[in-house]
Amino acid sequence: MQKSTNTSIQALKKKLTPEQYNICFLKDTELPNSGKYTHHKEKGTYICVVCDSPLFSSITKFDSRTGWPSFDDVIAKGNVKLQEDTSLGMVRTEVTCASCGSHLGHLFDDGPTQTGKRYCINSLALNFKPKNLYPERSLH
Repeated sequence: MQKSTNTSIQALKKKLTPEQYNICFLKDTELPNSGKYTHHKEKGTYICVVCDSPLFSSITKFDSRTGWPSFDDVIAKGNVKLQEDTSLGMVRTEVTCASCGSHLGHLFDDGPTQTGKRYCINSLALNFKPKNLYPERSLH
């Protein structure tokens, strides 16, 4: 079992940059305004950098002026997991990929749109597929 885990970790470290690995598996955070998707406006789907699961549509992306890509909804409720995060002396809601468990960012209840949600996501946890593969919003 230990050998399998070490092999998996080594495979992930080969696939991801050190920064991506730190964010996705050590729950680090990229610096504000440093991510390639912060001001990205192309139409398409944001997917998990680790397992390629579809996470967010460009339709739900908005400029939160926080320095990270922000979305007001997910493509499908089951594609992410939400859990309490009490690190750094505060209570937040962590967002992880439901398929592979990688850390994506945090969810806040201060979004300016109808959902009232702001999924604040690290660019380094995402890849992008042009064109809208999921044109309709997921309504929970």
